[in-house]
Amino acid sequence: MTGTEKTPAQAPSFRLAYVPGATPAKWVRIWNERLPDTPLALVPVDAADAADILRRGEADAGLVRLPVDRTFFSAIPLYTETTVVMVPKDHAVAAVEEVTLADLADEIVQHPLDDVMGWERPPGQPAFERPATTADAVELVAAGVGLLVVPQSLARLHHRRDLTYRPVTDAPGSDVALAWPEERTTDQVEDFIGIVRGRTVNSSRGRQSPQQEKPPAKKKPAKAAPRKTPARAAGRPKPGAKQQNGAKQQNGAKRGKPRKRS
Repeated sequence: MTGTEKTPAQAPSFRLAYVPGATPAKWVRIWNERLPDTPLALVPVDAADAADILRRGEADAGLVRLPVDRTFFSAIPLYTETTVVMVPKDHAVAAVEEVTLADLADEIVQHPLDDVMGWERPPGQPAFERPATTADAVELVAAGVGLLVVPQSLARLHHRRDLTYRPVTDAPGSDVALAWPEERTTDQVEDFIGIVRGRTVNSSRGRQSPQQEKPPAKKKPAKAAPRKTPARAAGRPKPGAKQQNGAKQQNGAKRGKPRKRS
């Protein structure tokens, strides 16, 4: 390759980070349908590391758990997850449909170091030692050592046959949002925002590739000018018009009495 030759421009791409429990599959499918020429790479990250990954530019945007630093990130809340308690299948909680935080007051509740609930004061009684991860806490619950309160998606992620879960009706939910560095709001980020917000391909606020743009509307043919009625022949009165200068219609003229012959 000579010095004057140019390398082809690198195709644009989009890197989406996502925390455990987040499910980007639906949005990724729509992205691949609308933007097949722009690869989307998924970047799995721990919830505690998501903000640093985005700050360092190792992902363009992320599905994260709130809160985030709003002085640096823009964020669009997507949904709030139900909070559940994971218990062994033979535990008393498994016999009911739902529980409250008060129902867990006397139970040992594991509080892992990677907890995503952000409790001011975790429910239940604290364990002797905090497990390092949610996965470790699930193992302890399966061994009969306490319970675990998590967002429902994490209970599904760590599903085991010997465990079940029940909703905790008065526990705070866990908010999931799309977040990205505000100063790096790229075209690809705007595209993904349009997808998660449910905009259609032809939305006025969404970007479109040239193949997706609507063809210019065809101009309607101009309407033909109305035909003028030809003028009537001179001397021929219009229907219903009165005759001028005392002219009488022959058929309608009034005759005088006949004269008598002498």
